[in-house]
Amino acid sequence: MKLDDKPRPMKEAARLTLMLDAVLGKDRFDRGPVNVKELALEYSAKTCPEEPIDRVVGDTLEGCMGALVPGEGTPRKWAIMHHLDQSPGRRNFTIGHELGHYLLHRSLVPPEGIYCDENSILHRNGEGIEKEADLFAASLLMPFHDFRAQLPAKDRPDLEMLTNLAERYGVSLTAAILRWLEYTETRAIMLISNEGYAHWAKSSDAAYKSGLYIKTKNVVYELPERSLAVRREFTDEAKTGIPQERGVWFPEPAVEMCIRSDRYDLEITLLHFGTAERWHDQSTPEEDTYERFIRKGQGTPV
Repeated sequence: MKLDDKPRPMKEAARLTLMLDAVLGKDRFDRGPVNVKELALEYSAKTCPEEPIDRVVGDTLEGCMGALVPGEGTPRKWAIMHHLDQSPGRRNFTIGHELGHYLLHRSLVPPEGIYCDENSILHRNGEGIEKEADLFAASLLMPFHDFRAQLPAKDRPDLEMLTNLAERYGVSLTAAILRWLEYTETRAIMLISNEGYAHWAKSSDAAYKSGLYIKTKNVVYELPERSLAVRREFTDEAKTGIPQERGVWFPEPAVEMCIRSDRYDLEITLLHFGTAERWHDQSTPEEDTYERFIRKGQGTPV
């Protein structure tokens, strides 16, 4: 399947964000997250009545987290499917991901549909159209203009704060941390593990540029013996941060936080590192598409 002519996932998400802000108010997240299921049904019926999304349903999808499936009748209708065994936060992101496929890629969908696995949705580690669908979902569910207002780029949040933000946006803790890592100016690493071994890891841009990253692709990475996950230390203190000496993770000290999900049999570790002035980026922070719309006076929803 080839990528079509440069679809714009962030621009499409910004268009919907402007619409929702206009209808529900810019303080809408104070009252609850995006109702992505309702949005998918109503927005597609209004903008694409000739081929709307007809159903958003849970099902057992072997090896997949979600799917976008076309119907056989005329006019053609679409179904968004999500694997039943997902937390509400994971489910919302999956629906947002499939809505992104519908808005950006439905001309590319084969007769059997698009089926998306865990790696492409939960890890945000897909390529091509999978990456675009992830960008769309993250931008729609966790728009930067609100996320940055709740958590400024220079702040170093603990897992309790990030859990509260995950609840604000109706997504998983993993999704919220990944979104924060996209814009933070601090040096931080998130690590997903179980039984003492890493599944995957993600560094902030500042951490990566200063040489702080953990390789997990085609590599077996064993967690340090003194890490909280290996020590099974999942206390309230572990959620807010425990100092680790230099040499435990890297040749510099870190503040380590860790939380465990028994439902998914995994641990989430967050590492914070001190400021490295020589890696500080003095350039202007990247502008969010939504913010660019507002700055250019394109604030009228389409």
